[in-house]
Amino acid sequence: MKFVVGLTGGIGSGKSAAADEFARLGATVVDTDAIAHELTEAGGAALGEIERRFGAEFIRDGRMDRRRMRERVFSDPAAKSSLEGLLHPMIRAESERRIAAAAGPYVIHVVPLLVESPGYRRRVDRVLVIDAPEAAQLARVRARSGLAEEEVRAIMRGQATREARLAAADDVIDNAGSLDALRKQIAALHQKYLQFAGP
Repeated sequence: MKFVVGLTGGIGSGKSAAADEFARLGATVVDTDAIAHELTEAGGAALGEIERRFGAEFIRDGRMDRRRMRERVFSDPAAKSSLEGLLHPMIRAESERRIAAAAGPYVIHVVPLLVESPGYRRRVDRVLVIDAPEAAQLARVRARSGLAEEEVRAIMRGQATREARLAAADDVIDNAGSLDALRKQIAALHQKYLQFAGP
């Protein structure tokens, strides 16, 4: 059995930067967001059903129109449930396949909504939360996405609170500072996880 660490955190907390650093150290990274993108990109396995459920206007240039879909699911809980009901089982199955095939000493399973998704807690051995102050989250997301502050805050309101994530954590990385500070914390956790994973 693979030793699996569930990595989570709010939007803009630095999950991708942390996952990249774990990968650099040799861990296998299985990222549910990356899998979701693959499923909804051109040629993705979910596209046909997305078009059937939501209509051709949600497909653009052969892939899911993310902006249009984001607006739809934020304003329509039934649409959100329908999209999640389609994508989540596909993401879970592909995650399990990649974890089983992992070559690294342990797996970092990136699940942005781990705390919000009760089933995921049973699939990981430890929960690692990347924590950052709300102001830092807002600034990072706005810088990379161009979303308005209120759009980012709406996404944040749809996620677990910082307190709920920290309460669920076995390990916490404080990502309020520099990339160098992040790397130092990850280096220490990497050694810990190697010990947990065993020979």
